[in-house]
Amino acid sequence: MPRPLGELEDAVMTRVWKWNRPVTVREVLEDLQQERSIAYTTVMTVLDNLHQKGWVRREAEGRAYRYEAVSTRAAYSAALMNDAWSQSDNPAAALVAFFGMMSEEQRRALRDAVRIVQGPEEGPEQGAGGGETRVTPDVADEKRVEKSVEKPDEKPDAASGETPGKESGENPDSDPGGTGR
Repeated sequence: MPRPLGELEDAVMTRVWKWNRPVTVREVLEDLQQERSIAYTTVMTVLDNLHQKGWVRREAEGRAYRYEAVSTRAAYSAALMNDAWSQSDNPAAALVAFFGMMSEEQRRALRDAVRIVQGPEEGPEQGAGGGETRVTPDVADEKRVEKSVEKPDEKPDAASGETPGKESGENPDSDPGGTGR
């Protein structure tokens, strides 16, 4: 069961998620000091606590560590929402109340997310390239992005060697649905 991060833990994890690479205590400290006065040992303790809780993994580099997020912010948020929803004595009423608090943009994002989970329905809309238009999450900035998914019978582009609809640089080992831990 995920526990919400405290204010300072969230501030530290925000940097780790935003940078999306292994970070040092010094890097996090210098960024945090632009907003508030904070000691090196405080940041070191917070990162150590986050490691003990399973939010970050660390690797020794000399006498220090480099810390890296175990999952995405989206996975963390999803785990918190799932935990809160599962604790409700009336989940349907909780969802109705939650949806009522959402902005129109958030409701559009919700509809897009439901379409992703459910998959294409009968007679999918056709994108500009003749392929099905599907909305997919952009893990890097957690905003919705639309892209055209090409028909499966299309051949890879001979010039680039890439299959249409597949973005280069995708990491097949990434965990966009992560455990939130």
